[in-house]
Amino acid sequence: MQEPSVRNSRLAIAGGLAAIFVVGGGGFFLGRETAPAPPKPAPIVVPVPAPVPEPKAPAKLGRADLVGLAAQAADAFASGESLPENISDAAGQRFELLLPFGCTGPSDAESNLPARWSFDEEDGVLRISFKPEVWGGADWGLGDQAAIDAAEGFWIARPWSSSDRCPPRSDQGAVRGADPVTLPGQSLAIAQIFRDDADRDGWRSGRAFDVVKRVDAEAFDGSQGFRLRVTGRLENIAGGAPIRCVQPGGSEQRPRCLIGARIDTVRIEDPASDDTLATWSITRQP
Repeated sequence: MQEPSVRNSRLAIAGGLAAIFVVGGGGFFLGRETAPAPPKPAPIVVPVPAPVPEPKAPAKLGRADLVGLAAQAADAFASGESLPENISDAAGQRFELLLPFGCTGPSDAESNLPARWSFDEEDGVLRISFKPEVWGGADWGLGDQAAIDAAEGFWIARPWSSSDRCPPRSDQGAVRGADPVTLPGQSLAIAQIFRDDADRDGWRSGRAFDVVKRVDAEAFDGSQGFRLRVTGRLENIAGGAPIRCVQPGGSEQRPRCLIGARIDTVRIEDPASDDTLATWSITRQP
């Protein structure tokens, strides 16, 4: 048997190592080809901040709201209880009050009603007049407890109704030949409070809101009367509340209540066409 030489041994060892590298390298590359690819990283989601809702402006108080607050105040006063908190909290809130008037038709020429209108068909001239009421502090039982010089504003006709339109004309319930029933005095009013001469901005001293306007006789429709639109903010009268009630006729009389206000504008409108016939800006310093 022939002994392997040193040279042959080295060649054999080198060939074996080469074979190992070939097989190992092939396996390595084969493994790389067959191994599953690593999962792709999930996309980074940046949260979008939710939009901040804008604060809603408080809704204006309408006729139904004011009538409702006054009814609560009258009930509390007649019952000898404190005013509900929602009445005190109403101070500063904006309001828009509609006062229908002239619902029964045009007034006579000699009429002295505070709210009246007439229409001259021949000349096509419409005349409207709405005179504000003026009260003193004593009319609302204020006396010396509040420095009030005067109050100027409007009676709210038919305070038992939240409707801002003239009631439908109807003779239902009327008895023929009977004298008309005299209704009691007004029981709900809204007014600006004037405390001294320096506070007289916006004071009209009872001067009427008058409109004289030419109107097409064929297009004129006075069947729905007219309306006064009063806008502004509720304002405290005395005792930290914007509503004051009194019972000058005693406990058997329905309470008469006054809503304190800072009036901004007064408009006379035609409900048949929704047209504004005249606008007055009541200038008053805050």
